[in-house]
Amino acid sequence: MTDPQIVGWAHGAFGKSEHPDTETLMADVVPAALSHAGVEAGDVDGVFVGVFNNGFSPQDFQGALVGMGDERLARVPATRYENACATGSAALHGAMDFIASGRGRVALVVGAEKMTATEGAKVGDILLGASYRKEEAEVDAGFAGLFGRIAANYFQKYGDRSEELAMIAAKNHANGCANPYAHMRRDFDVGFCNTVSDKNPQVAGPLRRTDCSLVSDGAAALVLADPETAAEMERAIAFRARSHANEPLALSRRDVTRFEGARRAWEDAYAMAGVTLDDLSFVETHDCFTIAELLEYEAMGLAAPGEGYRVIRDGTTRKDGRLPVNPSGGLKSKGHPIGATGVSMHVMAAMQLAGEAGDMQVPDATLAGVFNMGGAAVANYASILERVR
Repeated sequence: MTDPQIVGWAHGAFGKSEHPDTETLMADVVPAALSHAGVEAGDVDGVFVGVFNNGFSPQDFQGALVGMGDERLARVPATRYENACATGSAALHGAMDFIASGRGRVALVVGAEKMTATEGAKVGDILLGASYRKEEAEVDAGFAGLFGRIAANYFQKYGDRSEELAMIAAKNHANGCANPYAHMRRDFDVGFCNTVSDKNPQVAGPLRRTDCSLVSDGAAALVLADPETAAEMERAIAFRARSHANEPLALSRRDVTRFEGARRAWEDAYAMAGVTLDDLSFVETHDCFTIAELLEYEAMGLAAPGEGYRVIRDGTTRKDGRLPVNPSGGLKSKGHPIGATGVSMHVMAAMQLAGEAGDMQVPDATLAGVFNMGGAAVANYASILERVR
């Protein structure tokens, strides 16, 4: 079995969109992705759609909406995937398995979410669908409350790292200023991010507004092809590795101060690729909350448990550091339209490797790491990508 390669992509603007629904959001990126890949709609053998929904829209059956937005694809087999905040990566893996099994040669992956049209309290309840409601339904502040608990437990065990969380937020906002697709292209300094104020209130536990990703609309798309087909394309980004590791859904059944599923996903990916962390040029990681990025430093092997704060303090993860993390601005600045996120992260990585990242470009980027997770580190996806052509 040989994994397919990324041969084209498209990314819409994240934020509060004028597009009324996922159908129009997806219709905005699909033709651009096909054009970028240099393929026709008739070349596509399968469509793989990532949309969380869970109440954001009464219209479901989201896989079929791609064909409604672009009638050229209306009769191509289409399947919708959902895996909480890793929905986009689940759709990507489905497309890769489809091609690797020989069932098709070209696949289209589309991730999207329309979130901003939903009232705030309802957004919180919808997102709690990615928690274990039997135990966690009454948590204050919705999903932020879950990560607030994680942060509080981490601080109790290892000491208050509020300032380091502020440094992560400031880093990602600075990076996001160079991303034309980002929801919030504003530079917030560490002092602002580390101070509770009317503009930066406490949200849950030790987390402030600047520690939390944004409620966003958006869509992104990838075109995949088998290696033989990709060899004829203008560009090709290969997967040196891809892995998926799960942990129990309930926070009560695991140590929330360690993202063990993330650690296993990264270790599996390094082993498959035959590389170490030191070989990576940059990483796009799932900073739904700043505490998540801090814990992911430890999971990917940048620091020992409880030592993640050192990585942001010594500048390792800055864009000019030894291992830039989230040069796109991450979910914190770019935005987090749930179904689009995993697809977006792989688009951002592919752009870097192809030298098409513009002002976001990491110099001499040759090997990329991507980590996307669903829920509170429940479904964990890691990819290692490299440019083939």
